Formats: sequence, C-alpha cells, structure tokens
Amino acid sequence: MLAPFFHAWERRLASVSKDRVVRPFEWGLDWIGHGEDAPDLDAAARLLAYVRQALDDSDAFFTPTPTGSYRLDAPANGDGATLTFESSRRTPHPQNNTVYARYFPGRVREGRDRARRAVVLLPQWNSDAGGHIGLARLLARVGISALRLSLPYHDRRMPPELTRADYIVSANVARTLETCRQAVHDARRAVWWLRDRGYDRIGILGTSLGSCLAMLTAAHEPLIRAQALNHISPYFADVVWHGLSTRHVREGLEGRIDLERLRRLWMPISPVQHLDRIRDRRTLLVYAKYDLTFPVRLSRDLVGEFRRRGIPHRLAILPCGHYSTGAVPFKFVDGYVLTRFLHRNL
Repeated sequence: MLAPFFHAWERRLASVSKDRVVRPFEWGLDWIGHGEDAPDLDAAARLLAYVRQALDDSDAFFTPTPTGSYRLDAPANGDGATLTFESSRRTPHPQNNTVYARYFPGRVREGRDRARRAVVLLPQWNSDAGGHIGLARLLARVGISALRLSLPYHDRRMPPELTRADYIVSANVARTLETCRQAVHDARRAVWWLRDRGYDRIGILGTSLGSCLAMLTAAHEPLIRAQALNHISPYFADVVWHGLSTRHVREGLEGRIDLERLRRLWMPISPVQHLDRIRDRRTLLVYAKYDLTFPVRLSRDLVGEFRRRGIPHRLAILPCGHYSTGAVPFKFVDGYVLTRFLHRNL
C-alpha cells in the first residue's frame, strides 16, 4: 500500500532538477589514449581490450602513485579544516585535478578510543559541497574522525561549462570508466593521508554513486577495515539503464549500445566483480525498500550474491525511497544505522 505513495514522492523529488542534459553517445577512446577515429565495432573492440586488462590486474588499475602534495588549511568558523591534494589521474579539466576534502577530527575521551579511528565519506552523485557534512559532524561527535571527499567533477572540481557532475556518469563510456577510476585513486590517497596522521582503524562510507566507489576502494585498499554501503547494486550499467535519476543518460546511450555490452565495458567499476576481495572487510549493506534510482531488485541481487558466496555482512532496509532517504525522518534513521555500524566496527 505504501509503494505508490513513495514512488510518487520519489518522482516529485527527482523532477526538481531541471538542468539534466541528454549528451551524445561517445566511446571516449581519447580517455584511454587511443584517439576517437574508429568505427563502432573497432572502437568497442579497443575499449573491451582495455577493460580486459583492467580486470586482469585491477590492483594496477585502481592503485595511485603516492603523493606528498597534501595541504591542510585551518578550519573556517569551526566548520572543518580543508584538505587539498593533487589527483593522480590527470584530466583535460584543471579544476578537476585537485582533490578537496573536509576534515572533522573525532572527539577522543580520556582513557577511551585509544585506537585512532577515521572514516572517508564519499557522497552521492551531484552532491554539493555541503553534502554529508552533517554526517561527518555526527561521526566526529561519537569519536570517529571524518574526511569528506568531493568526488571528481563535483562542486569546486566542476569546470565552468557544467552545472551538474555529468562527466562522472554519462553517455561517454570510457570517460565514465576513467572518472570513477580517478575517484578510487583519490579515495586511496585520502586513506593514506589518514594513515600518515596516525589513524590505525580506517573505514569508508559511501552513498549511491559514492557507495559503488567506496566498495571499489575497500576492495583494493588493505588499510580499510569496515565499509558502510548506502544504496547498492551489483552492476554500474544496470543502475544507469534502469534508474530514475539516469534516464537522460540512457537516452544518450540507446541506439548506439545495448545493456549487455555496456555492462561488460563498465565491469571494472561494478561491485559484483570485486566481491571476493572484501571477505575480510566488515560490511554494512543498506538499501531503500521503495527505491527507483537504485531499483530494489538490483539491491536484492547484490545482497543475494553476498549470501551465495558466504561473504559476511550486515543488512539494513530503509522504509523509504532513494531521494526520500534525505528527508525527515528517514535521514535520521539512515544516519543512525550508518554511524552505529562504524562505531561498533572500527
């Protein structure tokens, strides 16, 4: 009985954004150093060969070089210090090549929390600079330092021609692949900064697109002990193809590529590909019962895959939809579930 109410609410919330643009399909071979002068079949073959290399050695694909470019600026008005560092992946857009993060040190009670705990937060697609700041403050209050990253092509990393973070999820196949790869590189460099500050219990929390990127990071970063994945799917391509928020992206893809081929090409950034690498991570899976953006059947498929493979995990199901997770009272429920898990498992 509640499904029609929540689905109508989700559609209303999704319709608030009026700046979605249907961008043309591109293979994006220039993003992998192959140029773009190739017919469809040849372009697909070149990209598939690149993808196979990435799958054969995902450690090499998702491991950045170390950096010493970290800079921590004093907090403004008690609102978290700003950490900046260079991204290991150089893109054609200078604004996107610097990573920005907000750092909220956790409160440490005398005689407790001797092990220094910290969490990297990866917000949702098109999050503005304020997204997940409240959650970061909540984690800091319970004694867990929080480092909230801006994703590639978001807020301060967005070039002037954009009003949305279109370049991280788009009808440009290779650019989407490479920009998500960049996000994982950025997150790992953030983890290394926390390690160098003495944190010895590090977790990661991601929401929506950030959830996918968080799992990819945890699968390749041995320093991460726990991951909280907020809105989930086994396949990157399936969310784009079937999700409410990405209908404009699908419009750009249709007629040039089908879902099966897109799934293969985006397999390196699909969580299901890397599940066996997270058996020793403490994992929380969260999905929303009336989600139209990460369709519920996809979330249940990923939970089923965890169970089938015998991968330890905790599960929480929110009684709302994707967008309504950010509304009262559901945002408080979600925040409590995520914070409690990290507090107990770090």
